[in-house]
Amino acid sequence: MSGIEKRLMTRADAAEYCSLSMAQFSQWVSSGRLPHPIAGTHRWDRHALDSALDKLSGLTPKSALSPLEKWKAEQSARSA
Repeated sequence: MSGIEKRLMTRADAAEYCSLSMAQFSQWVSSGRLPHPIAGTHRWDRHALDSALDKLSGLTPKSALSPLEKWKAEQSARSA
């Protein structure tokens, strides 16, 4: 092995990375707790998993919204 840490992971690798069984990992993805694989692939991005786990753990400030979340909040505020 080259010693390079993989950024993209299979479902099994991603589940192991998150310390979840395959079934638990699938449930967390289905419920939106963890991200889906990258569109058009069957690979999960390590950084996206880290970000989701940081939010679940309370390590990301609530004010730190993703660009999509910011846009959604702005749209909701405009329509209110």
